Amino acid sequence: MRRLGWLVALAAVFTLAFAPQTFAQEKREKFGVDKRNEEVKREIRKIKPSKDEFRWKMVMPWAKGMLFYDIAQHFSDSVALASGGRLQIKLFSAGELVGANEVFDAVSKGSAEIAHSSPLYWKGKNEAFVAFASVPFGLDAEGYNIWLYERGGLEMLQELYKPYNIYALPAGQTGQEMGLFSNKKATKMSDFKGMRIRTPGWYMDIMNGLGASVSPLPGGEVYLALERGVIDAAEYSTPAINYPMGFDEITKYVIAPGVHQPGFQCDVMINQKAWDSLPDDLKWIVNIAAKETQLWSNAWIENLNAEAIKRFQEKVEFVHLDDETLNAFAKHTKEYLDGLKKKHPEVKKALDSQDAFKKDFAAWRQIRSGVAPWPYDTYTTGEQKSQGHHLH
Repeated sequence: MRRLGWLVALAAVFTLAFAPQTFAQEKREKFGVDKRNEEVKREIRKIKPSKDEFRWKMVMPWAKGMLFYDIAQHFSDSVALASGGRLQIKLFSAGELVGANEVFDAVSKGSAEIAHSSPLYWKGKNEAFVAFASVPFGLDAEGYNIWLYERGGLEMLQELYKPYNIYALPAGQTGQEMGLFSNKKATKMSDFKGMRIRTPGWYMDIMNGLGASVSPLPGGEVYLALERGVIDAAEYSTPAINYPMGFDEITKYVIAPGVHQPGFQCDVMINQKAWDSLPDDLKWIVNIAAKETQLWSNAWIENLNAEAIKRFQEKVEFVHLDDETLNAFAKHTKEYLDGLKKKHPEVKKALDSQDAFKKDFAAWRQIRSGVAPWPYDTYTTGEQKSQGHHLH
């Protein structure tokens, strides 16, 4: 009898230990819901595996040999594999079918079914496209992924393309870009006045406003312009994408960080009629392949960046803008973007949404700061106190 009482007491202890915590507080509902689950429940009833086959042409502003071309190829390969070859996409690099600047119109008019590009290049179509590609002091790779997929950014992007008969999906995130290659060791605001710089997008306007002379030279012209002294400084892309361009052979410094592009976003643009012609199962395959490309591209590029930076460090000196200069750049950037928002409602809508996300995320960003995957020696020597951008 005494043994039975002991077993009952032990069972009670286990029950209390593993039971939901309903004594101290009411049980909370599950935190967060995957909204797609309900969509799948509806879709799965009507989706039937199709036998139709499609052959699409993909145009792009990228030259063959650029890593951006590889990202486009990766997406196309994923679609072909997942569809069992029912949807195959043939790639045409810049100039093969249409010129780099003609990509948007080719998809819009239907002369090509699909393109791989970046919204950054369509500033002339609508100023707001830039917000979905790269904003100075804006979203990084993590931020773009959260904002696009969880904060309504993707829906805004698709709404922006809609009048042009285009359906778009994010498909390539290459992360933060390098700073300016230069033979001038510029680290303060005054150093940039009068400098001749290559950079595109909103940063071009910002730097012009600060007294620099800026030109958005095509990538293929940057090396010669730097070598001949036509420009004093230039940025182009990430370490891995910059390395084959050889800027370190003709410059002494890289002025960091790349505040002009904390993240660079690519997408696939699909002619609306071509998209509508796909059966539902292939639409899901394209959608998932685009997300897979978004994930893979960032991991792939960042891994390559690690080796590229080592090679750059053998040739050039990395110099950093001081905190006062960064703050001043950020102030001028905000003034410029506020001006854009007053002129362009769609710019305001996108940037206000991004700013709201950054504000909501700020507390968690601050609380989680102070730990990063530095080598153990960085922590054991206390070098992490130098806040990363001063690490040697």
